[in-house]
Amino acid sequence: MRLFRNRVEAGHKLAEALGEYADRQDVVVLGLPHGGVPVAFEIANHLHAPLDVMVVRKLGVPGEPELAMGAIAQGGALYLNQDVIAALAISQDAIDAVTEREQQELKRRERLFRGDRPPLRVGTRTAILVDDGLATGATMSAAVAALRQARAKRIGIAVPTPPPTTWHDSARNVMMWYVLPRPIPTSL
Repeated sequence: MRLFRNRVEAGHKLAEALGEYADRQDVVVLGLPHGGVPVAFEIANHLHAPLDVMVVRKLGVPGEPELAMGAIAQGGALYLNQDVIAALAISQDAIDAVTEREQQELKRRERLFRGDRPPLRVGTRTAILVDDGLATGATMSAAVAALRQARAKRIGIAVPTPPPTTWHDSARNVMMWYVLPRPIPTSL
């Protein structure tokens, strides 16, 4: 069962839930490529807020690249899922090799998405991170870490469907909004 016709509709529904952030100078919207950007575009338009990308890369388990052992984000943020790493006995050398490869790809994508423009400044602002869903939460955790390093005043996460409960346990002092089937603001 599809909840939304497309990401545009999902963005409209989330924007309704975020109405209190409209027309504020202290708000910025950041989309995680690729799926989060069209959702974030709709939110930023509705809120009349600046829009940027938050470039992140999943660190896939060697031999199982779809399984995240962590993620990296712009600005050098790193998140490692110690439970996955321990359960699969992944060596530090393997982690370092995957991280180095993904750092090169992250830099390439930053140049592709942003060109010569610097990222939006988030210090002293409320940063709303947007994705089209959360699986393991690894990339979102890296994005949150990047915003903390950049000294965002407040961090919010907006996704159209509820995240797995495992992600809730790792995120503290982060606001979360999702739509299923109606806006449900949640504060963590």
